[in-house]
Amino acid sequence: MQTVYSDDHRSHAPKREMTDGDLVPAFEKPERADMVLAAVREAGLGEILAPKDFGLEPLAAVHDDDYLDFLASAWDDWRAEHDSDEAFPFVWPARGLRQGPAPSHIDGRLGHYSFDAGTPIGPGTWKAAQTSAQVALSAQALVADGARAAFALCRPPGHHAAAGTYGGYCFLNNAAIAAQAFRDRGAGRVAVLDVDYHHGNGTQAIFYRRPDVYVASIHADPRQEYPYFLGHADETGAEEGEGANLNFPLPWGTDSAAYLETLQEACRRIAEFGAEAVVVSLGVDTYFGDPISRFRLESSDFPKIGETIARLGRPTLFCMEGGYAVREIGINAAGVLSGFEQA
Repeated sequence: MQTVYSDDHRSHAPKREMTDGDLVPAFEKPERADMVLAAVREAGLGEILAPKDFGLEPLAAVHDDDYLDFLASAWDDWRAEHDSDEAFPFVWPARGLRQGPAPSHIDGRLGHYSFDAGTPIGPGTWKAAQTSAQVALSAQALVADGARAAFALCRPPGHHAAAGTYGGYCFLNNAAIAAQAFRDRGAGRVAVLDVDYHHGNGTQAIFYRRPDVYVASIHADPRQEYPYFLGHADETGAEEGEGANLNFPLPWGTDSAAYLETLQEACRRIAEFGAEAVVVSLGVDTYFGDPISRFRLESSDFPKIGETIARLGRPTLFCMEGGYAVREIGINAAGVLSGFEQA
């Protein structure tokens, strides 16, 4: 299995985030990708490739033009107004406030385009986010051109980013961009399988009214866990997309037996949908030692996830998402990929 990776991810190096009422050291940091890359190499999974540049058009096929303009200019606009070395929002258009148009001042624009205070923007964020999307597109092209599978070592991650909002450490939705690229390359039906601990609210929102992209997500129950406001079992799609969205919210403490049984059901539903290609949002924050998650999977369970996905028998693209136990993230991500390859 070939891996696509770029050192450009290092240009996004957040120092802190807002968590539990405090500014704490950022959990989403460059070391995450470093550990995954080292583990992929150690596992001998295959060649490491640099991404190609597909331009902004595939990003605009998923994200709003004004949102992309905001991401491109946010840092410069922030520095024109503030001395702080990271841009954080502090006000949002909640219920009872007007939802648009976007304010002209950067403080208002940050709130308009974000949904949390845990995702800082720095001087290299736009560069890293663009490259992360190109990593996903390059790996997608490998699969579209005939590879059984490929791994996009994306950072920053993407599945929380919607068409016009960022949050959850995510700016561009790499998995959604790749899924759309499969459609644009001729796949009639595509599935996104999200195995991250947190619900991929952005991916769901992007495809919620579409019948051609099936989104299946296994995640912590949003009544207990971030992102709280999306990811419930009764969210099954709308309009033409009714029935093409599947959520499996699971309680804190979910172990490998319950998780793998749910994964088998998700894969059964994807096969029933008739997906011609599968994009996996590969979060490994389901690990019991993850500092911001509460599932109970062991490192020995992650190859079983890969084996289960492999049994679908579909061309498969893995896009890296979450996982914040930095010492174990590489072991667990490589475990999924190795399990897939050996199945």
